[in-house]
Amino acid sequence: MRVFVTGASGWIGTAVVGELLAAGHDVTGLARSAASAAKLEAKGVQVRRGDLDDLAGIRAGAEAADAVIHLANKHDFADQAASNAAERAAVETIGDALEGTGRPFLLASGVAGLVQGRPATEADASPFHGPDSPRGGTENLALGFTDRGVHPVSLRFSPTVHGTGDHGFIAHLAAIAREKGVAGYPGDGTNRWAAVHVADAARMVVLGLEKAPAGSRLHAVAEEGVPTKEIAEAIGRAFDLPVASIDAADVPGHFGWIGGFFAMDLAATSTATQELLGWTPTGRTLIEDLDGGAYSG
Repeated sequence: MRVFVTGASGWIGTAVVGELLAAGHDVTGLARSAASAAKLEAKGVQVRRGDLDDLAGIRAGAEAADAVIHLANKHDFADQAASNAAERAAVETIGDALEGTGRPFLLASGVAGLVQGRPATEADASPFHGPDSPRGGTENLALGFTDRGVHPVSLRFSPTVHGTGDHGFIAHLAAIAREKGVAGYPGDGTNRWAAVHVADAARMVVLGLEKAPAGSRLHAVAEEGVPTKEIAEAIGRAFDLPVASIDAADVPGHFGWIGGFFAMDLAATSTATQELLGWTPTGRTLIEDLDGGAYSG
């Protein structure tokens, strides 16, 4: 299968591309820079130069492919509105390109904010609709493409997709701890984050491409929820730092933009995904990665 991947040289994208190639698929990756292009070409990936704002290039890549896996996102937390608008425009463009083809369109989403008070499941519809909502409401937008002859699948990633080389949320929390001289956690630290190793997440994506019915919501979740106090304690061990509770009123000032996320309860299950795809996570846990030096380099 010819698969067009946006975000192909990113943290999750790199792992997904590796799994796609190992499964015998031909991959074309969207690359913003010469360095990213060279990285992909070295793996035998065809490269389409461009970024998330290059809608003509994204459309051409989608039209030439048998399937699209959309992983790119600006993640501009300083200008979330612009990031959401770019995401929605890209998803609309891919949907237009694939209309009437029946081809798979897998797009990155997340488990954050789906429900309150219990772990989110695949049966929980996203509450986010419209261009002003998180990610521009693209999960609901894309799943609606089923009526337009597209085969959409939502990839709901855990808030932490961890492993050696990760530069996402856990790496940012570790950097804050080193800067502040303390590994903090919000309040009593009982709120939880779902977690998955990047290799397990990548395997799930490829299985989703090959097996998931149109309209599926897949959860890339290995651990239902790791308490934020345990995350902070592991960061403290990794960098020989004291561990302390951060009062709710002080969370924004201490953690900055990530404080709102770190204070949320982001637990989720993946029972339905595992049963549907025959997928069993086998990678290291988040605490094993932190204790094993994955974030200490």
